[in-house]
Amino acid sequence: MKIYADNAATTKMSPAAVQVMIRCMEEDYGNPSSLYTIGQKAKETLELAREDVAAVINASPREIYFTSGGSEADNQALLTAAQIGKKKGKMHIISSAFEHHAILHTLQRLEKDGFEVTLLDVHEDGLVRPEELEAAIREDTCLVTIMYANNEIGTIQPIAEIGAICRAHQVLFHTDAVQAVGHLPIDVEAENIDMLSASGHKFHGPKGAGFLYVKKGIPVTNLIEGGAQERGKRAGTENVPAIAAMTEALKEAVANLEANTKRQLEIRNRLIEGILEIPHTALNGDAVKRLPGNANFCFEGIEGESLLLLLDDKGISASSGSACTSGSLDPSHVLLAIGRVHDVAHGSLRLSMDAATTDEEVEYLIQSVKEVVEYLRGFSPIWRDLMNGKKEFIL
Repeated sequence: MKIYADNAATTKMSPAAVQVMIRCMEEDYGNPSSLYTIGQKAKETLELAREDVAAVINASPREIYFTSGGSEADNQALLTAAQIGKKKGKMHIISSAFEHHAILHTLQRLEKDGFEVTLLDVHEDGLVRPEELEAAIREDTCLVTIMYANNEIGTIQPIAEIGAICRAHQVLFHTDAVQAVGHLPIDVEAENIDMLSASGHKFHGPKGAGFLYVKKGIPVTNLIEGGAQERGKRAGTENVPAIAAMTEALKEAVANLEANTKRQLEIRNRLIEGILEIPHTALNGDAVKRLPGNANFCFEGIEGESLLLLLDDKGISASSGSACTSGSLDPSHVLLAIGRVHDVAHGSLRLSMDAATTDEEVEYLIQSVKEVVEYLRGFSPIWRDLMNGKKEFIL
């Protein structure tokens, strides 16, 4: 049996998105900046996509800038806010300790430029506390950037509350919503979001296409200089086929959001119930305030890389954390941020499911994880020390 259980890393393109992409490559191949008919046809497709994307998050089409994905959008949002803050003498930024590295590494860059960064605690449940955020805001705070839903443990942050606090204090609020768009209902106006990042390949669109929402009136800082594309804020010929395909996938995801969520919750809850039957195993993050398709575990006495390789032998594609850090030997910064010790954080597993997953596949997943964990613990010196009482169990 082959099971793909790493949808948080990337999703398979939907058939409808594939068809739209092929059609655009065959018919709307003109440069949308050109004045002749085939170019204007591509321009029309581009602007229709902008309107559709904006409608999904309750924004204006002129507030949507197409990008290559979430990392570019995150970078542009943070540098935009930093530039605005610097001009006003406000050089303080608030974020959380378990953001995606597209945020954390950009913040490190800004620290080198003289900005001060406060990283909020996310506690054992993986949630930012609004009252702690409000207490951290200062007179010189220019930006709060908190992810909508965590890419590893799936916890959903209190975005509307955070947005209200930021609006009350007149501080710009950005959210990395890469894991949330297409999976959760989002309203940038109701939630007081000033900037939002998204990526198409997280909701069955193509890789290489994403978008940045920037509220009207915020002057956008360019990352890429060159032509006048994206109203002069993102140079380079727009990837119309990928943008159109991403938009089709997003519309499809939103149209089926209620049914998909219901099915994913059934899968997720069964996975959590079955896998927590394994002794000395813990669910990472809040059990309820999490993405419907996300289940993330720690297993004491084993190492995550071996777990993934053995699951792959059983036909299961899974991960131990963010795909962007899969080459690192260090434990997940997300798991460390919620208080997992190094030994436990090394033995993690993220299963991110799609609504198309069958009940049979769910049971195979549970059984396979149980078998692999038992096998690995069978020759683990750490597990032997735990069982012999030389070390104390943590989970």
